[in-house]
Amino acid sequence: MNKSREYVRRIFNVVNGIEGVYDIKAKWMGVKANTLYLLYALDDGKEHTQKEISKEWLIPRTTLNTIIKECEADGYITLKPIPGYKRDLHICLTETGKSFAKKILSPIYNAEKKAISKNLQECSPTFIADLELFCNNLKTSFQELEELG
Repeated sequence: MNKSREYVRRIFNVVNGIEGVYDIKAKWMGVKANTLYLLYALDDGKEHTQKEISKEWLIPRTTLNTIIKECEADGYITLKPIPGYKRDLHICLTETGKSFAKKILSPIYNAEKKAISKNLQECSPTFIADLELFCNNLKTSFQELEELG
């Protein structure tokens, strides 16, 4: 196996491992993984649309729509119209949703902080930027394949 293929394979395995850890933690906490990802996305204090979250988090829109409906029925989120847009809505955490998100996300944020603190002492300071660069390059490469295909 050539070096570039080996590196990509290692990255793929690491990324799957990271996602798997979050999926297992979500299940242990009694929520669906995609619910965890939605709460995580909404917990940054910014306004988001379903389209933005779907694109950024790579969650299929139909899956995200189902999770949004469930969270709305549970009183965790509200959908607010965006002036000038007929179809797009902002997804906002309610007070109940903020409390629920805090309950779910606090232990996750604590574990992340502990893990990143250890890693920053042992890893290259540019490892996140390098991973982002690889991800963006990979997206571009796949888009180019789609355009050719």
